[in-house]
Amino acid sequence: MSPLLQSLAAAFCGNDERRATLDAALRSGLPAARSEAWKYTSLRQLERRSFGAAPLQAPSVDDALLAAIPAPRLVFVNGRPSDAHSDLSGLDAGVQVRTLSSVRRDEPLAAGFLGRRFDRAEEVFAQLNAALADEGVLVQVAEGIAAATPLHLVFISAPLGPTHADATAGARDANDIAWHHRHLFELRRGASLNLVEHHLQAGDSAHLDNTLVHVHLAQDARLAHARVQADSARATSLLRTDAVLARDAEYRRIDLELGAALSRHELNVRLEGDNARLVANGVLLGTGRRHIDTRLGIEHIARDTRAELLWRGVAANRSRVVFHGGIHIREGADGTDANLSNKNLLLSADAEIDTQPTLVIDADEVKAAHGATVGQLDANALFYLRSRGVPAEQARAMLSTAFCHEPLAAVDDILTEKLVHHLGQALQQAGMA
Repeated sequence: MSPLLQSLAAAFCGNDERRATLDAALRSGLPAARSEAWKYTSLRQLERRSFGAAPLQAPSVDDALLAAIPAPRLVFVNGRPSDAHSDLSGLDAGVQVRTLSSVRRDEPLAAGFLGRRFDRAEEVFAQLNAALADEGVLVQVAEGIAAATPLHLVFISAPLGPTHADATAGARDANDIAWHHRHLFELRRGASLNLVEHHLQAGDSAHLDNTLVHVHLAQDARLAHARVQADSARATSLLRTDAVLARDAEYRRIDLELGAALSRHELNVRLEGDNARLVANGVLLGTGRRHIDTRLGIEHIARDTRAELLWRGVAANRSRVVFHGGIHIREGADGTDANLSNKNLLLSADAEIDTQPTLVIDADEVKAAHGATVGQLDANALFYLRSRGVPAEQARAMLSTAFCHEPLAAVDDILTEKLVHHLGQALQQAGMA
């Protein structure tokens, strides 16, 4: 057994059912290069590391980190809820926000999504989450409620103080801690919500964040979901999002992958109801030696469903950006309209970009298009800016920034402004803006 799995298993505390799930994950082991789903993301370095459990008492963080994030907000620090920094005042009536630790596991809602099984060998991190998750967020919006105020979920990583050293026994470094979150975002019929996730750092830490998200949208529900991942440069972020859309439901989301040494996001969406619509865009920013892996698995199951997928990747220095865009139009899903565009910008000879758009059509009378490109900055555009007196580095920065902005229109104008700000900061820190 690898040091990684051994250290994670040491933190187990659960019933026999969860123990069986953990044992299945340990038998599966970590996926190797022969696994198609993991062929571009090596886990050899990660499997040699050890992580201690996140202490129950989270360290304090500077209030300035949250100054630009308004209420209502729910804040976690090192995987634990922070009452001191959370503020749910102003939450719309009909919107319920709870932590997983405050919910009885035999409650029908919790038992439903927590009891889901993951049987494929490449789903080992989902299995580990099912066995080890002890915290998370449950967001429910009642039928017919159109929430006017965006809800902010904030996840902060912070170095541990000396008082927490004993809590991370088994890890090589006191700051090598792991947490496993399980979230549920459920919108009932006709409900709508704007949701913003902030993944931030309050100092350098080398933690492991293994998160599983369930999104359930009932008929006519609308969810606008923005996620900004700007975690520590030494962090490992493993995320899986499973979304199910009923008839006439709409899910609009944008993902900015701006941080972490290793980040992987599996976004799986099932359009199960007629006329369901998905808009899922993203920006993948690779700098330094970062490794970014994003996998889309979009299934069109009902009639007249629509998916618009617009992704941009930038790889500089010695980073690697991996993108897999999978669309499957199932038999009977007539009238489907699916479009995937993945354009990538390679800024260094030492960087690498791997992109795999895949399209499987088992239905008639559909419209589908998918494409991917990898290139460098437009020489003509660069020449034009230089001829107008713009210095070379500034010209490159302007073009790189403009290249990344197009996907940000997936959410409303207010959220888009915040995303532009986050992206601008990341590009500036990377020397691209």
